[in-house]
Amino acid sequence: MILVISLILALIPLLGILGIVVYGSPTTVDGLFTSLILLAMSGILGLNAAYELRKRISGPARKQSSPAAASTSAGLVQRGKVESVQFFESTVGQPNQSIVTLSDSANSSHMLALEGDMRNALPVGQKVEITLRKASGYNVLVNVNYS
Repeated sequence: MILVISLILALIPLLGILGIVVYGSPTTVDGLFTSLILLAMSGILGLNAAYELRKRISGPARKQSSPAAASTSAGLVQRGKVESVQFFESTVGQPNQSIVTLSDSANSSHMLALEGDMRNALPVGQKVEITLRKASGYNVLVNVNYS
């Protein structure tokens, strides 16, 4: 349904450009800028239609899990070397957060947003295995194993 709507909405601005060419003068400043705006609108909606078509052709997306991530009964387990820990103080009523970057042996890295100050719990350069759980929409550190 979205594909059909996007295609129809992508064609409407092209009809407006055709109307400017037939009934107006495309060489005036008004005609030129109106045509450019209509082309941009048509292009955006056309790209949306192409994305929907590609999504429909490729079928349902398969979820690929990271080899450094595993799920246990205690929560989500992440493994890797701590590359950086950045601490951000939040406004009143919101929990403070730390952004932790972990890298595995394949030189790929992933970032985690954790509740609280993790600068002392996760030292930079240390290989760790951390267990997380979701609480009120935030990742909370449950356990850390250093290796």
